[in-house]
Amino acid sequence: MASVSVRQVEKSYGKTTKVIHGISVDIADGEFCVLVGPSGCGKSTLLRMIAGLEEISAGEILIGDRVVNDVAPKERDIAMVFQNYALYPHMTVRDNMAFSLMLAKREKSEIDKRVNEASSILGLNDYLERFPRQLSGGQRQRVAMGRAIVRNPQVFLFDEPLSNLDAKLRVAMRTEIKALHQRLKTTAIYVTHDQIEAMTMADKIVVLRDGIIEQVGAPLDLYDRPQNTFVAQFIGSPSMNLVAGTVADGAVQLQGGGKVALPSQITFTQGQKITFGIRPEHIQLVSDSSAGQDEITAKVHVIEPTGADTQVVCRLAGDTTGISASANEVVVIARDRVHCNAGDSVKLVPEMGRAHWFDGQTGKRLG
Repeated sequence: MASVSVRQVEKSYGKTTKVIHGISVDIADGEFCVLVGPSGCGKSTLLRMIAGLEEISAGEILIGDRVVNDVAPKERDIAMVFQNYALYPHMTVRDNMAFSLMLAKREKSEIDKRVNEASSILGLNDYLERFPRQLSGGQRQRVAMGRAIVRNPQVFLFDEPLSNLDAKLRVAMRTEIKALHQRLKTTAIYVTHDQIEAMTMADKIVVLRDGIIEQVGAPLDLYDRPQNTFVAQFIGSPSMNLVAGTVADGAVQLQGGGKVALPSQITFTQGQKITFGIRPEHIQLVSDSSAGQDEITAKVHVIEPTGADTQVVCRLAGDTTGISASANEVVVIARDRVHCNAGDSVKLVPEMGRAHWFDGQTGKRLG
């Protein structure tokens, strides 16, 4: 096992197109680190640079104590699991898993031992003589992971390995990969655009946007204390509600109607532009309350029951001139059954102790 250090790494295509802008992050020995962000943010490019499949334009990458900028991929002691499995179709499961060891000219007894150990871990013992075309998507992904495990690498690299699977299988494989990491305790770097995967699997999350790091931290740290509005909306499903407002007379007058009290621990100025953030599960939906401080008048737009809870999409009922529909929406997660219909007027009561405050112009967290 080994740590991975990325130090001021840049990646450019040609002289003008820079896709990675001086990224630095340290991944501890045995840590499960997830690189997450929207499509095109640079997460797969960064992973491929760690693997040696992309050249580095500037900076350093260390695996353990060794700078690997000029080290060939096969000599970096890493194993990569790809999105499309990358299995050899003419080889059996056994031969696919053993191929890297055969190239390394290992003894047959050692190869058989490692393949059998990996297949037992992944539940592939009954499929070793099958070909990839005879397997399901989940089984193929297990084979791809088995091929990585037999190498006993210092670092596992996963490039969106679950994106080709259906929703139910993705959840099952997510659990399997996490359990596998807990068993092997090997350093792992995992790329995904799915923040649910990031939250449930990671020891550390690196949130990327446009080739820069927006925030690094443990999953619940990012969820509880996002450092800007981008992270606030990207981490969490449904995402955090963000409502623009202006400081006026000791409160925040919200765009679209309603007002909320200011927290005492943050200093505000009259007329300051503020973005008020509140998670959907931290809002109560009330139908028989009189308007007052920390109550937001809204109309029910869409109700989405899921069984365990109900997602209610509301639209602010005040003056919404010049506000887009999405910026005017507030999502509520109700744990109990809701007794309202689309078009009903309701009051939204946020838990102010769980509110988040961001600068209205920069989007950075206040306080």
